[in-house]
Amino acid sequence: MGLGGTDLNLLVAMQALLEEGNVTNAGKRLELSQPAMSGALAKLRRRFDDELLTRSGRDYELTPLARELLPQVQRAVHLLGRAMQVEEEFDPATSTRLFRLTMSDYAIAVLHEPLMAVISAQAPHLRLQIDKMGPDLRASERVLVDYDVMVGPQGFGFLGENRPLWRDRMVCLVDRGNPRLRNGRLELADLRALSYAVGEFGPGNLTPADRAAAELGLDRRVSVQVSGWLPLPFVIQGTDMVAVLPDRLARMVIGPGTTLTVADSPFDDVPLVEGYWFAPSRLDDPAHCWLFDRLDETREALAAG
Repeated sequence: MGLGGTDLNLLVAMQALLEEGNVTNAGKRLELSQPAMSGALAKLRRRFDDELLTRSGRDYELTPLARELLPQVQRAVHLLGRAMQVEEEFDPATSTRLFRLTMSDYAIAVLHEPLMAVISAQAPHLRLQIDKMGPDLRASERVLVDYDVMVGPQGFGFLGENRPLWRDRMVCLVDRGNPRLRNGRLELADLRALSYAVGEFGPGNLTPADRAAAELGLDRRVSVQVSGWLPLPFVIQGTDMVAVLPDRLARMVIGPGTTLTVADSPFDDVPLVEGYWFAPSRLDDPAHCWLFDRLDETREALAAG
């Protein structure tokens, strides 16, 4: 099949190659042999005068041109499908569709209950798979291919289109017995003297806490490092350490049975805005537009709460 000299089968092969980033996996996806996929890749390389996929150890990486072409190819294949009337209608009342989302443990704690309430009221059979945010999300062009939605802090250079979800602030969580805590407050001098427990999300990935510390000119002395935000309250309880984490999460863990408190501190003025990201081509799909509307509806519920 061709259009203006363009082999549309090659367009579908190109989408599979760029999304999978692997000749063998692309072939399995399209039920084509590896020689057939290698031949398609060779044709594409000649057409674009670019390698598109380059070896990196045992894996492949997309070239800069391939990263630029990927969303355009996705959109073109999607529009072609609509023109050929091969797409299914989306009825939220009966759909059993699975949407995949990725976000931090903090975002899961804040978002899952109000989002599920909104979705289940309109789409009782729809399913969500929520994965914890991986270490390579900021730079990986595959994130918005593998996931329908990614939730994360705004201002950190994530790919794709984004919309805001909720506002928060960074706060200091300490044990009530911390000797530097006076009248419920930690001053900047206290923050320089204390040791820290910090959450990390992969080598080289800055967190909102890292940014907040930099804005205050703090060179933190890290005693304990954990994966994600959620372990931090358990790590600092009964110690003289301090953790900087989002206020909404800190308030969730303060209660009977804990000796933790949120201290007034210079961090109180450092804002945090969480948003959600998606590939622009998703806007051509009624199901994704419905999901984005539900996320926007959840934003309103979070603001009201």
